[in-house]
Amino acid sequence: MDGFSIVMAFAIILFARLGIRLITKYLEMKREEKEEKQAQ
Repeated sequence: MDGFSIVMAFAIILFARLGIRLITKYLEMKREEKEEKQAQ
């Protein structure tokens, strides 16, 4: 592997971790909204 492919792999891993964190936060927010609507 040359330097460029190492940097690309590192960037992809960081981007994937960030994306997973955003998706889990978004799903938690949606689930909480549903629970609040059902409680009312």
